[in-house]
Amino acid sequence: MAIFTTLATATSVVPLLLLIFNLLTPLALSLSSDSIISELSALQFQSPTGVIHLTDPLLRRILALPTPRPFHFLLFFDAQSLHSKAELSLPTLKTEFSLVSSSFYTNNPDQKALLFFFDIEFQESQSSFALFGVSSLPHIRLIPPSATDLKKDSIPMDASDFSRLAESMAEFIESRSRLSMGPVHRPPIVSKKQIAFITVAILIWTPFFLKKLIAGNTVLQDKNIWMAGAIFVYFFSVSGAMFNIIRKMPMFLLDRNDPSKLVFFYQGSGMQLGAEGFAVGFLYTIVGLLLAFVTHVLVRVKNRTVQRVTMIIVLLVSFLAVKQVVFLDNWKTGYGIHAYWPSSWQ
Repeated sequence: MAIFTTLATATSVVPLLLLIFNLLTPLALSLSSDSIISELSALQFQSPTGVIHLTDPLLRRILALPTPRPFHFLLFFDAQSLHSKAELSLPTLKTEFSLVSSSFYTNNPDQKALLFFFDIEFQESQSSFALFGVSSLPHIRLIPPSATDLKKDSIPMDASDFSRLAESMAEFIESRSRLSMGPVHRPPIVSKKQIAFITVAILIWTPFFLKKLIAGNTVLQDKNIWMAGAIFVYFFSVSGAMFNIIRKMPMFLLDRNDPSKLVFFYQGSGMQLGAEGFAVGFLYTIVGLLLAFVTHVLVRVKNRTVQRVTMIIVLLVSFLAVKQVVFLDNWKTGYGIHAYWPSSWQ
């Protein structure tokens, strides 16, 4: 009888224990999530830009949370050993990443716990790099709340979008997470102290400049300076140099298939390297200088034979230069430009 009494008591206790376990499990998971979010918020607050340095143990704790997690997180993969490679632009991209982070938290103070920004270093966290399957840099990934397989469920940023820096990163986040990013707040190029110093310097220098201007003894009144400046502005305009400066584009890249080779021309309309812009600018500048030569110098030559031979050479060189530009444009964009021939010629 005692055995049956014990079994009956145990039978009545087991459902009660299961009920208590079922009630306490969500509470424990909720407390665990709140603990991680509190820790991440503290680390975020300690960082000047809001970017948290991610380590393997911290990543394991985040991944241990039940899905869907209550937040997205964006991960910048970094390698200090590659910062010296100018073609990768890792320091610049890391700065732009920090700029996106600080701008998001400035624009959305009530959504700080919905998106966390992390950077991770290769030497410290090689196992984490392996989890994501990252084999080349630069690399940025967005991990949504429902992600379980980091390779398949995380969303990598397209390499061609890195040319637009912080703005393209913000657009990537908005399109993939549907969070509102707001504008990117860039620090002013010139500080207030620098503006004050420049203003004082201009005021002091103005009387001396006016004196030389009246006497006709300034560089602004030298025709050679104006000619050189005009050629420089022309080259600057047709070479895409402003694009390279704004986007901080490298002159060339390393070939991913063969690191011993350099890539000077990148096939694809979403990205332009500095070398290809300068090459096209050089060809256009040749055509412009030849045109100036024909209209200002050749017309003064009295010998008709010299004029005609020179004109033929000029036309031939200009044709070849423009043909090369058209060929590069077709190769890069995939759009063909075909000559129009009258139907009677066909």
